[in-house]
Amino acid sequence: MFCFQCEQTAKGQGCTKIGVCGKQPETADLQDLLMYTLKGLSQVAVAAQKAGISDSEVNKYTCEAIFSTLTNVDFDPDRFVTLIKQGIEYRDQLKAKVDATQLPQGPADFSPAGDKAGMVAQGQSVGILADENLNEDIRSLRELLIYGIKGLAAYTDHARILGQEDESVYAFIHEAMAATLDDSLGINELVGLSLKCGEVNLRAMELLDAGNTETYGHPVPTQVPLGAKAGKAILVSGHDLKDLELILKQTEGKGINIYTHGEMLPTHAYPELKKFGHFHGHYGTAWQNQANEFDAFPGAIIMTTNCIQKPKDSFKDNIFTTGLVGWPGVQHIADKNFTPAIEKALSMSGFTADEDGKTVTVGFGRNAVMGVAGQVIDAVKAKAIRHFFLVGGCDGAKAGRNYYTEFVEQVPEDCVVLTLACGKFRFFDKDLGDIGGIPRLLDVGQCNDAYSAIKIAVALADAFECGVNDLPLSMILSWYEQKACVILLTLLHLGIKDIRLGPSLPAFISPNVLNVLVENFNIMPIGETAEGDLKAILG
Repeated sequence: MFCFQCEQTAKGQGCTKIGVCGKQPETADLQDLLMYTLKGLSQVAVAAQKAGISDSEVNKYTCEAIFSTLTNVDFDPDRFVTLIKQGIEYRDQLKAKVDATQLPQGPADFSPAGDKAGMVAQGQSVGILADENLNEDIRSLRELLIYGIKGLAAYTDHARILGQEDESVYAFIHEAMAATLDDSLGINELVGLSLKCGEVNLRAMELLDAGNTETYGHPVPTQVPLGAKAGKAILVSGHDLKDLELILKQTEGKGINIYTHGEMLPTHAYPELKKFGHFHGHYGTAWQNQANEFDAFPGAIIMTTNCIQKPKDSFKDNIFTTGLVGWPGVQHIADKNFTPAIEKALSMSGFTADEDGKTVTVGFGRNAVMGVAGQVIDAVKAKAIRHFFLVGGCDGAKAGRNYYTEFVEQVPEDCVVLTLACGKFRFFDKDLGDIGGIPRLLDVGQCNDAYSAIKIAVALADAFECGVNDLPLSMILSWYEQKACVILLTLLHLGIKDIRLGPSLPAFISPNVLNVLVENFNIMPIGETAEGDLKAILG
């Protein structure tokens, strides 16, 4: 195996024996073969598009299959065998509708082995390093594009689940997947495609935002208890609002309180979810702490999307997956009937007494923030607010992430911090006070809500009649997986400069590609200390 798609890849170079995430070599090889299969399917889909043919089932499958290969989504090798077989079926069905003689040889016509072991061997021959003679910078840009596509596919799938789709997004995914096989494309063309991926992702995030807000209402500032309530309990982790809604509906009147974990924290701010009386509070922090937090939780646990880690034996019987998430030996709920998890929760002790805890405030999406835009603008003009910092992104276990805690702690009192995604758990429960009634810590939402943060920045720029780069705004981002990659590409597409990225730079970015990003966008790694970066930014 060779995998370097996440921030925590071994030695900052690549995982070769087992994934730092827990991915076994067999699963890694099958994921490589699935991506190879999907590139071939996309070649056929591009040919079909030219003939005016688009298949909604192929589009849905493509995004689900790509999403399955994201870090910490699916670790079950048997499910990848099924996905590979499905991909070949879709490819061949679509191929029958086009002139197959015009298709290049390779993934568009290969046949998978008849068993899992054979597929694993095939995967080893088509992985990232399969072409030893490939130029380092071309490989780097192809992988940057692929990881952008992975994040884009995830957001596209989230949006589709809520009824929001755009044919042009699917068309680009196929076009870009096929382009990673095109040896005629050089550095400039691949850089352009990567930025185009960021542009298309902005549309995908717009669709997801519409799906969330049109279905559940615009988030409103909401205090969320971090303590517990006596009674039976289910913990919901991941990102999927639709799954949470189904769980809330299926547990009504059963004496079970529902808690969120990780990136589900912001869901407490949606009016149509808030109305459930048994939707109690938030438990735990970010994904990398789940082993200990899930072990202590006295109820059932449901993983709706990434990020899952290897479950301890002590709670393996209490955890369930749904959607695209998978772990070998963990019960999977494919039909969205959460009865097995409900019955498990009812059989467990639950919380035997109320447990007091802090409260945190969520719900500062674009609608809430722009509702007080006049107040914010006046505070900036009066110099009550000197600077805005967007401190967010993915959390993780790798050393160096305390930088983000220290950064927020040291932000001067005349500055405001906006945050989103699970990186917030480094400081989400800190009381930073307010500036004239405007909280100094504003939780914009999930990583899925990056569109909201972008709209806030653009609206402020419009209000001050300047560009986003001219605002008193600095972006201090943490990354871990491929959703973060595509959000970064979106920011670069928008021309955002001076982004500080950490805790380390991607292993898949070659020195020459990094130079291109630095020269054009002045992207930079976070500094050795938060104090030093604050001084550099604020003077």
